[in-house]
Parts: sequence; C-alpha cells; structure tokens
Amino acid sequence: MSDDAIVVEGLVKRFGEVAALDGIDLRIPAGAIFGLLGPNGAGKTTAVRILATVLQPDAGRAEVLGLDVVREAGAVRRRVGLAGQFAAVDGNLTGRENLRLIGKLAQLPGPRILPRADELLERFELTEAANRPVRTYSGGMRRRLDIAASLMRRPPVLFLDEPTTGLDLHSRNELWSMIRELVEEGTTVLLTTQYLEEADRLASRVAVIDHGHVIANDTPAALKARLGGTVIELGYPEPSVAGRALERVAAAAGGSHVEVEASTVRVTSEEGARLLMGVLRPLDSDGLEPATITVREPSLDDVFLALTGHHAEGAAPADVAGAGPADAVPAAAGRRGRRGRRMG
Repeated sequence: MSDDAIVVEGLVKRFGEVAALDGIDLRIPAGAIFGLLGPNGAGKTTAVRILATVLQPDAGRAEVLGLDVVREAGAVRRRVGLAGQFAAVDGNLTGRENLRLIGKLAQLPGPRILPRADELLERFELTEAANRPVRTYSGGMRRRLDIAASLMRRPPVLFLDEPTTGLDLHSRNELWSMIRELVEEGTTVLLTTQYLEEADRLASRVAVIDHGHVIANDTPAALKARLGGTVIELGYPEPSVAGRALERVAAAAGGSHVEVEASTVRVTSEEGARLLMGVLRPLDSDGLEPATITVREPSLDDVFLALTGHHAEGAAPADVAGAGPADAVPAAAGRRGRRGRRMG
C-alpha cells in the first residue's frame, strides 16, 4: 500500500456549465495535515465531498486509503470522518445525546457508544456542557462538538471543511491544538480553508486551488520563498497618490516586483532595508512621502495574490490570525527610529 492516504488524479466535476473541478491532481501523505486553500467557489468543498463519497466525479479517479471512492464507497465511508462548513448537530439534543446518536448511526457496538462519547466530550472540553441542549452552546462549542461527532468511529482520515470559519481567536486556537493532537496520533487531515494563516500554521503541505484548478502545490515555506525575501508596503491616503508613487517606486526598485493595490504600493525584494532607503529618497524629493510603511516577510496571502491576481476572500487580518512579525509605522515616526503601531 502507498504511503499516500489520499490520491486524486484528473478529478473533474461539473454543475451545468460550471466546472467546479477541472482535472485536479493531489497526493496526500498519511499522518499529515494537508491544506486545500482557495476562495469561495474555488472547488475546495466539491473535492472534499467527492473524497467523502457524498458526490461522484464526472471524470478522473480518487482513492482514500487505497479504496476507490466510487467503486468502494461503502468501505471509504467506514474509514473517514467529515466535519462540513456548518456544524451538523441537533440543537434540541444535548451534547451527549448528539454523540450517542452518531454512534448508533455509525453502527458502533452498543457498549462502546457511551464511553466513546464521554471520552470525546472530555477531550474537547465539553463535559460540563454535556447535558445541556446544543442550542445553548457557543459557536466554538458547537464546532468542537461537530468535530467530536466526526471522530466517534476513530477514523484514520478526517476531512475538515473550513472548520474555523466564524470562530473567534480563542476558539480557533483551541481547535488548531486539537487538530495537531489528532495528527500526532496518526490521523490524516485534509483541511480546507480560506484563512491563509491557518494553512501556514497547520499544514505541512498546501495546494492552492482557484476556479477548479490546482495552481500551486508545495510546503508553505517553499511557496513563500518563491516571492523573495522581504515585502515592503507603502500606504497612501488615496489611490490616486499611490498610483503616482508607483512610477517612482518602480524606477527606484530596479528588477524587484512592484504593484499597487488600492492605496498601497507593494514591493517584493531580497534587498530589504537597503531597497527601502533607496525608494524613500525619490519619493521624499517628489513630495510623495508615504503615510505608513510596513516591512515584513512574505505570507501565504502574498503567494495567493501573486498566483491568482487577487486575495483569498477569507484571508484573516494578520493581527487576528497570528501572522508573523510585521512593523507598520507612520512614515515620519519610522525615520525617527520609533516603532509604531502594527497594522492589520
């Protein structure tokens, strides 16, 4: 048997004239977290539904643990867990009753159902709320219960479709820790997300999908390394001023990648601080001093922007999702050597 838990080759799925998946290829190693990254409508959820045997592909093939998802769908279902974008739990039942119901539907032996339910309630820190109706749970609690339900059968492969959408920072961090623990125990996780920082922090490998195509597939570090060493962002009060500054920056930055987005001029370069000083001088002499300056390392959002021409729609602000170091300072304060407020 291959070391790959999931193999996808030439997978195609159409809905009328729309190609949700247009021939994607993936290999996901066992015991890893694999991130499927892309905006709404990119095809992420369609891929998960096919792998979980909820949908059938129009062309191509897919295997989970060596089992064909079409010809051996029943066997696949017995080996996977699925937590969709919205918590699929009954709000009128208690947390414990929801897990017991899932255990019965999964045809677990009767004597094993309640102990397994209590084990998961404790693990996901839901024991105190176990006998409360789920409608009284917070969003984070409902999401944890939903993932607990997907684990009742102890599946070796777990599909998590945008599991942290709508959660606050604390709930998101808790869920990330639980996902890491599952992988340490040998579970393979396919994680779809719009949050670039989530993929960066969790996944050992990331596939970027857009309009039904895989447009990149590598480790987060390798994807970010493609863009060079440093990202410099110059913020202006108005897009028209940023547009005028773009010409000066492009001339001063030489062969570095320069672009403008709304009222921000962005430069990606390996020269770092030396380039920044070379860019600021002509801007100052032309009266185009930036209002803010940000210097940071490339992020997966930069990768996505470079690959697709647009940001991922759900990209979380850096200061919310826990991005890497970045200093954004008012331009005048920056030249006085003072660190300003970090900007999202």
